[in-house]
Amino acid sequence: MDKESQSQPPNIVYILADDMGYGDVSCFNPGSKIRTTHLDRLAAGGMRFTDAHASSAVCTPSRYSILTGRYNWRSELKEGVTFGYSPHLIEDGRMTVASYLKQRGYSTACIGKWHLGMDWAKLGTGEDEVDFTQPIANGPCSFGFDDYFGISASLDMPPYVYIENDHVTARPDRIIPESLGKALWREGPIAPDFQRADVLPTLTRKAVGWITRQAGAGVDRPQLARPGPSSPGPVDTDAGRGPCPFFLYLPLPAPHTPILPTSEFQGKSGTNAYGDFCLVVDDLVGQIMRALDEAGVADNTIMIFASDNGCAPMVDLAELASCGHFPSYHFRGHKADIYEGGHRIPLILRWPARVRAGSLCDDTVCLADLLSSCADILGAPLPANAGEDSVSNLPLWLEQPNEAPIREATVHHSVDGSFSIRQGHWKLELCPGSGGWSWPRPGKECEGLPPVRLYDLSDDISEHTNVSSQHPEVVRCLTGLLAQYVRTGRSTPGAPQSNTGPAHWPQLHWLSAVPDGPDEFV
Repeated sequence: MDKESQSQPPNIVYILADDMGYGDVSCFNPGSKIRTTHLDRLAAGGMRFTDAHASSAVCTPSRYSILTGRYNWRSELKEGVTFGYSPHLIEDGRMTVASYLKQRGYSTACIGKWHLGMDWAKLGTGEDEVDFTQPIANGPCSFGFDDYFGISASLDMPPYVYIENDHVTARPDRIIPESLGKALWREGPIAPDFQRADVLPTLTRKAVGWITRQAGAGVDRPQLARPGPSSPGPVDTDAGRGPCPFFLYLPLPAPHTPILPTSEFQGKSGTNAYGDFCLVVDDLVGQIMRALDEAGVADNTIMIFASDNGCAPMVDLAELASCGHFPSYHFRGHKADIYEGGHRIPLILRWPARVRAGSLCDDTVCLADLLSSCADILGAPLPANAGEDSVSNLPLWLEQPNEAPIREATVHHSVDGSFSIRQGHWKLELCPGSGGWSWPRPGKECEGLPPVRLYDLSDDISEHTNVSSQHPEVVRCLTGLLAQYVRTGRSTPGAPQSNTGPAHWPQLHWLSAVPDGPDEFV
């Protein structure tokens, strides 16, 4: 890498798979029946994280945390997810990774599944009474992205239209009926240019084209902040002509339902259609890697691959098990659950200019850490009201020695809003069951079960032995720490902040039992 390239801030490409389990990526699961050759190659050229977590076990909340650096339960959305017609979730004026980078000279784009709400023009009071001829307000371009192309929510949620910046590319002209099974989708309007099986290939082409254009674009470079203490090198502060750095956020709608592998991958995984769809995702990663290589920018590009949560049960877990494949690896549970299978995810980072090829990180990290990591790279600290739960991972990427874990603790959240907190090898779960879709599910299946469970993950990674009665001091400590995080509006050092939404919701029943401060925290 030449000196001029070393002085430039890195490009960032962030690929987010939808519902891809830890065990679905073969470099994380030696016994995987799905051989993800491109993801394995990405890991071989960079760093693989064995203890990485989404902030939530479902889609929308995880995406909120990735972009804002703030735990999802601090937003208006206390449980569940948004849908295709839902209003925007990210608070007006809140800093995102995209707006932070845009302010510092980056070109920014989101290509793919947004799933954070946007404000459609309405013809009536019904949720789906939409005027598709009018601009859409408060979508990605209102939160720091220069360019957007994609879909409003999951591929099984109407409306089935492409959105470019703030307009649909074609108006719906018919209604498609509901479909069940692996090809699940809900009834709703569909546009004539929208073919569900072609969505992932279309997003791939758009992403490759955007990278190619950005890498060759000659634009004015604004002055950028000088680096911080752990930044890998100087940032160019000389104005001039040349490609400006870029940030591409590529949130995929796959391998989430509807499971629609393209013809070239059908039957190739040796498992089922879900396994084949994972190979389509893997191939997309390979195409992005090739685009960066051909554009000559791979060396100084941080390429990240992650999943928004664990694998969903709709993929027919029993059928996969009969093939010897286990998407959750040896972790308990799956998507939606408070258990590890709900939120522990595959995370790979490659940055050839700075990150050692073939490196491994066993530290606990969270997808909410992206914003603070970017701030550390560029040496421009975040304001007090941004990235409240984001911790820089840059020291881990550079394998710098650290006396203590970079994260004091990590908070997990399930689909029904149940809480868990993890510190070191201890994991405290503040609900009697899964908090999600696996047994025991919230309700009758949890009757008589203890509302507080403590697991020692160092010798019980499957979360089956509750040791809360043997370690009451750990339970008190972790419950108090979580209460502090809730009440102060942040889990990182800094001025207290406010949470968004109602001051109380049922999943915080345990808060009143913690004496350190009042219950009011909004």
